[in-house]
Amino acid sequence: MQTAVIIVAAGRGSRMGGEVPKQWQMLQGKPVLAHVLAAFAGMRVLLVIHPEDRARAEALGVPLVEGGATRGASVLAGLQALEGMGIEAVLIHDGARPLVSPALLKRLVAALERHEGAAPALPVTDALWRGQDGRVAGTVDRAGLYRAQTPQAFRFAPILAAHRAHPGGALDDVEVARAAGLDVAIVEGEEANLKLTYPGDFARAEAILKGQAMDVRLGNGYDVHAFCEGDHVWLCGVKVPHTKALLGHSDADVGMHALTDAIYGALAEGDIGRHFPPSDPQWKGAASHIFLSHAIGLATRRGYKLANCDVTLVCERPKIGPHAADMQAELARIMGVDVGRVSVKATTSERLGFTGREEGIAAIATATLVAA
Repeated sequence: MQTAVIIVAAGRGSRMGGEVPKQWQMLQGKPVLAHVLAAFAGMRVLLVIHPEDRARAEALGVPLVEGGATRGASVLAGLQALEGMGIEAVLIHDGARPLVSPALLKRLVAALERHEGAAPALPVTDALWRGQDGRVAGTVDRAGLYRAQTPQAFRFAPILAAHRAHPGGALDDVEVARAAGLDVAIVEGEEANLKLTYPGDFARAEAILKGQAMDVRLGNGYDVHAFCEGDHVWLCGVKVPHTKALLGHSDADVGMHALTDAIYGALAEGDIGRHFPPSDPQWKGAASHIFLSHAIGLATRRGYKLANCDVTLVCERPKIGPHAADMQAELARIMGVDVGRVSVKATTSERLGFTGREEGIAAIATATLVAA
């Protein structure tokens, strides 16, 4: 389903205060809208702005359209700008909600397979009162009540028609959709997906972002390859002269295989065999940098970067020390990280076991990933 995202950021946000509208205020060193755009990385995004904000908005590098005097008018401007581009679904999001998760986006898109619209919400759990003159004037039954969030997702053609037909004044796009008779499903919202409305909301968002930054993942990898006839071995991307070779479906780079599995493990993505089955002939004799590049690329797409990795090669021969620096450099090059984040070392098994008998080489690797 061809999906686009409309981010509505034309408001002035008077309740927040400050010299610039809230969507342009700084949050952890970046404008709020920079965080919002990061949440939709890889998707087709259209940013609806106030005319006065064009200069600063152009620096964000996404398509822009100027909004109207009301939120509804701004959304309609965005929808009309996407018309005729083959868009089948659209997510409409407030520019003051910087903490959207990938899981929430997946729930919304999945719901559109069965409904004309879908929106995230949280059930009301607090008691509700009616107030008058600063006093409690009554209570409200909270059963069936929800706190609405964005992004709100719709099939494109119906929501465009609904906005064109609406007289204006709606609180959100769900109200517009329902006025047109569209079916809108409720999907599970998230407490972290807060809307920045008052100054104290920035402190909450800062705390959430700091918590996300502490998302650390650790993975381990282990691999073994037996010796066979040959005159060299590939270890951590370096061709090392030897009296034997390593036997394997690919180039049998035991060190790189262990490191690749460590990264997959940190991502809970199985091992090399899941992504590059040995039963597939296209991987016969393949260079192992293909596997490592795929693993680190997957980590990047999932929003992680390599903090460090450590590879230990277990063998009697060949001697690893003279080649360790080259191995570090090659692994760092493949993964696109500083060489200081990569460790390669070796040990023997004191002549014990298959490595001690020089029947093969084993490798152990650990990789640490942190949220980027």
